[in-house]
Amino acid sequence: MKKIATLALGCLLGFVAQAQTFSDDFESYTVTTPVLGLQSPDWRTWGSTTGGGATDVAVVTTDNHTTAGSKSIYFSSTSASGGPQDVVLPFSTGAPLNTGQFTFKTWFKVPAGKTAYFNFQGTSTMGGMYVLDCWMTAAGVITIQNTGTTVATGAFTPGTWFELTIDANFNSNSWDLLVNGTSQGTWSNASNQVWAIDYYPADAAASFWVDDVSYNVVPYTLPALNAAGNLLNISNGLVGSVRYPAVTVRNLGTATINSFDLSISQNGGAPVVMNVTGLTLASLANTIQTYTSSFTLVSGTNTFVCTISNVNGAGADGDSSDDTLTVVLNPVTPAAGKMVVAEEATGTWCQWCPRGAVYMGLMDAKYSGFIAPIAVHNGDPMTVAAYDSGIGALIGGYPSALVDRLPEIDPSAIETDFLSRIVVAPKAFIVNGATYNTTTRVLNVSVTSTVQATLVGNYKTICVITEDDVTGTGSTYNQSNAYSGGASGPMGGFELLANPVPASQMTYDFVARFISPDFNGIPNSPGTSTAVGNVFTWTFSFTLPATYDDTQIHIVGMLVDPTGKIDNAASATIAEAVANGYVTGSGVGINDIASAPDAQVSVYPNPTASTSTITLNLAKASDVSVAIYAVDGSLVGNKAYGQLNGGMLLPIDLTPYNAGMYFVNVTIDGNTTVVKLVKE
Repeated sequence: MKKIATLALGCLLGFVAQAQTFSDDFESYTVTTPVLGLQSPDWRTWGSTTGGGATDVAVVTTDNHTTAGSKSIYFSSTSASGGPQDVVLPFSTGAPLNTGQFTFKTWFKVPAGKTAYFNFQGTSTMGGMYVLDCWMTAAGVITIQNTGTTVATGAFTPGTWFELTIDANFNSNSWDLLVNGTSQGTWSNASNQVWAIDYYPADAAASFWVDDVSYNVVPYTLPALNAAGNLLNISNGLVGSVRYPAVTVRNLGTATINSFDLSISQNGGAPVVMNVTGLTLASLANTIQTYTSSFTLVSGTNTFVCTISNVNGAGADGDSSDDTLTVVLNPVTPAAGKMVVAEEATGTWCQWCPRGAVYMGLMDAKYSGFIAPIAVHNGDPMTVAAYDSGIGALIGGYPSALVDRLPEIDPSAIETDFLSRIVVAPKAFIVNGATYNTTTRVLNVSVTSTVQATLVGNYKTICVITEDDVTGTGSTYNQSNAYSGGASGPMGGFELLANPVPASQMTYDFVARFISPDFNGIPNSPGTSTAVGNVFTWTFSFTLPATYDDTQIHIVGMLVDPTGKIDNAASATIAEAVANGYVTGSGVGINDIASAPDAQVSVYPNPTASTSTITLNLAKASDVSVAIYAVDGSLVGNKAYGQLNGGMLLPIDLTPYNAGMYFVNVTIDGNTTVVKLVKE
């Protein structure tokens, strides 16, 4: 081990500038069981001031970075949730580092097919502030995330030692990721401070060596008057999106700041000036100023430059190097008529599912009109059995998300998949129409598709009904909350709430209420109308229970391509769909699936070679019976189930019968739904 620490102390109105360097090559440690923290005064384990035990790491000789040495530390896990190793190196013995220049370097070796992870903590309370997360994938990709948003990416070669550097200028809030000395991307960090690094094998594929860890702190002496630009917050998005920039300004001087001017220009255009007055901004404090003037994202590169000037009416301040902030955005142009579907698998029992609620809400706010969010609940009172079982077959855990039914992702990654899909021209434009009887609460929906590019293969149509602002009483509406207390980092305010969050404090949005005919859709729903310009319509009928708020309902019609991906969608409120007009059908194919009151019925698979399953979603206890008829009207089988409630799966066995069409009559409290079932 080699450690060098030098201190340069200069007191300026209570501010102490401390220069410090540190390095560790692990050569002086004993190769032994996981006790790095017990051998070193600098390293510790998560939640401890020392080390030892399963959360510590061993010094090994299985691999190392330099030929002159022989030792390193090695992390691995076989658990899906990672760990138990969890090793921390503090950068400060006191307050977090938040001024001056900070450079951190560490060498990694990640075997082929394996992953690695570390994070920066912003306070001495572990879990109190996640400054950044660094993920290294089996494909050799490095991703830096800040509060779930990707801010930089890089690449490394699996199976080869490489140097990873994080270089941060806290004064200007300029951060840089470097791999082997080459910059991979710069950003402004939402949490502009550090206290420690945490190495953690985050999943079952984690396996990595670490060697030659070092950091360097160059202190900053505060001038008398200095307003520093800390963050220019303008989010990227779609061309045409309107943005109201927010500017974080920090007092990096010793005198109180009372006023300053901000100016922002876009692509070299005339600056928009905002005069900020009436402040009492103390030394080292921040203020966030949000523009009331808007900026519109345009096609191509958007370069925003923000300048701080005229601090306290005195013109230039004591340090001009931190007066300017620059943000470069490249917004996406959406394909004409395109809407993307985001389906989130969630449940009130799931302690990490608040993350899904937060990111779905952010996406809806940011991309309203271009995204249809759907929360598919599992194991709670909002579960729709047919939807739950369908999405359950495509995910490995909760929370998870599917964007246009691409492969499963974490909800925090929805935006990346959304931006990749919104630019893909749809094969058909979709319009939702409706009629609605406020007395009977019968909602008749038409989903009309107009073909834009020739359809080849088995396209399918699905209609989903969602509801916002859903509340409930009782413990089953309590939301389990792993973010309570802040130990797992901030999460849209859930860190301030209890675990579980009481039902009285919870409102659930985008809740799936119906899916028809089932998760996979109506087979070959275009029929013969596959040529450009042709139109096909399918109609659906739903009876909304009295407990549903019809002003919070959204109708989502979608077209699924032969690979199972959602090609396009449309979303409308009941009022919007009624204004669009209800279409009775073009004759290409009008389905005869109608939901009985307070229930939803579907049959899957359909067609079938032998057996199918009736899926019921009953809003109340109901008498249920099933009768199956052949096309000649003969009764094939029947069964009375008595009273059922909630989500039910009822088997149908057609093994003894000939191939052909059958009619499945499902009677619920005297109301019969007829579904055509084909045996191949």
